[in-house]
Amino acid sequence: MLIAVLSDIHGNLEAFKEVLKKVEDLKVETVYCLGDTVGYGPFPNECVDLVREHCTVVLKGNHDSGLVGDTPLDDFNHYGVSAIQWSKGVVTKENCAYLQSLPYSAEPNGLTLVHSSPERPDAWSYILTMRAAQENFAAFKTTLCFIGHTHVPIIIGEDGAINKYKPGARHIINVGSVGQPRDGNPDAAFGLLDTTTGDYSLIRVHYEVQVTARAVRDVGLPEFLAQRLFQGS
Repeated sequence: MLIAVLSDIHGNLEAFKEVLKKVEDLKVETVYCLGDTVGYGPFPNECVDLVREHCTVVLKGNHDSGLVGDTPLDDFNHYGVSAIQWSKGVVTKENCAYLQSLPYSAEPNGLTLVHSSPERPDAWSYILTMRAAQENFAAFKTTLCFIGHTHVPIIIGEDGAINKYKPGARHIINVGSVGQPRDGNPDAAFGLLDTTTGDYSLIRVHYEVQVTARAVRDVGLPEFLAQRLFQGS
């Protein structure tokens, strides 16, 4: 079975639509979303609607949590706060209730899914060092753990290897971001897992960044949120 694992859509409808087209072209059977469907981008409702339609498992990310009031806005930077406050005025009650209902973690098909880290999924910590990774390997029992949150794709092996994936070995895999990549590549990113062979690959999808950037400006969100999309930062 082919599984697409995506994260951090952040209201970027143009990027998300292109990812869904790619998912269909690849004949993916199941799509999991690791959270942060909203935040930063100008199309929160549209993205939530598509997630509800296409994803079989959906988690709550920190921006989703901030929108529904579970995470204090003090935990976000200036741009994140601006986007959440704007989103609160446009996201429907139905979609707010949906985001509120989402879990922080899940274990479908023998996989561990979290937005930030398996050790404390609701604390929004970052796995940025090998020490943090090793501490988190003890927090899950499955072979693979998929995460998002940093917007930077990476594969960390339990043996300490970086970006050297071995089918059957234990890994923490960050699938990057659909709507706001921060690895210097503006193309949308998501992970693709073949459960039959155990193979994993990172998929990049080009989208028209200027379409989202124009919409960011049109709704009055900070200019920085438009500019960073072109830079993948």
